[in-house]
Amino acid sequence: MNILVRNLERSITEAELAELFKPFGKVESAVVVMDKETGKSKGFGFVEMPNGREAIKAIKGLNTLKVKGMGIRVKAADDKPNA
Repeated sequence: MNILVRNLERSITEAELAELFKPFGKVESAVVVMDKETGKSKGFGFVEMPNGREAIKAIKGLNTLKVKGMGIRVKAADDKPNA
């Protein structure tokens, strides 16, 4: 399941993002979206967890959690149709 994580503090790394989700299960990938021009975080990212039950537990457990002073927002990412 692909999970959208919003309202990330701009200094969060992909490794830190993955660590947040590991207590809930296997993390296949964690990506912090970066601005192409500045190379800085845009304040959101995606985490891929292969097990749907674990992903749902992670969403419920982490949504609104304060991370580096920011209350993150976590939800299932909408699948975008292939263009």
